[in-house]
Amino acid sequence: MRSSKTAARITGVLFVLASTAAVLGVLLYAPLLHDPNFLLSGQTHTHRIILGALFELILASAAVGTAITLFPYLKRQDETLALGYVCFRVLEATLIILGLVSLLSFLTLRDQFGAAPETHLPAFQAVGGLLLAVHDWTFLLGPNFMLGINTLMCAWLLYQSRLVPRSITGLGLVGGALILTAAVLELFGVIHQLSPWGVALALPVALYEMVLAGWLITKGFNAAAVHALDIDQGRQDVRVQPRQRLYETQ
Repeated sequence: MRSSKTAARITGVLFVLASTAAVLGVLLYAPLLHDPNFLLSGQTHTHRIILGALFELILASAAVGTAITLFPYLKRQDETLALGYVCFRVLEATLIILGLVSLLSFLTLRDQFGAAPETHLPAFQAVGGLLLAVHDWTFLLGPNFMLGINTLMCAWLLYQSRLVPRSITGLGLVGGALILTAAVLELFGVIHQLSPWGVALALPVALYEMVLAGWLITKGFNAAAVHALDIDQGRQDVRVQPRQRLYETQ
């Protein structure tokens, strides 16, 4: 029981850490993402962008961490879906890291821009625009599209297992569907990233993660649900053991 309480609290802290790091990363990247003349700014905002990259590394690590700490409990409900949650969480983190690498590469490009011959400046601007586009696409596919899939998987497993109240997991199912819808709309250009509509569709999933984190930190997993999952796991082990003995005799 103490082990499940500890795992729940660690998971809650990781959710808070991931959400906080995501917001801080976006705020710190703002000068680069919204300034079309950033290549001309010299060393301005360099440390701010590097700090933003650090927060995105924290975001990616914490996101994978939530999947790792939840997996031992979610797999007792549905091991295939739980493993899928871990894999898609890792894919989300990979896209986040790819996006931050593109921004750090942009800083290197900017440092070389001032010493480049004037004839090379259009090429620098084209490469800079490409690096920013890579970040925009990874931001869409990672923290939006993959986040929607991950949230739906995790919330459904938590809903079925009753490890946390179904009112919380219901919010997660709604939030996951909405952020996934926002990602598809952004993909087809119906709405823009970080537009009022995009933010509005992302708010429910952010609220879900904060409510879930608060519950896990203060209350932990439902003890009765953990016990029921343990019993189901024990029954499965009992069914598997005779088969193993049969194979050994053969």
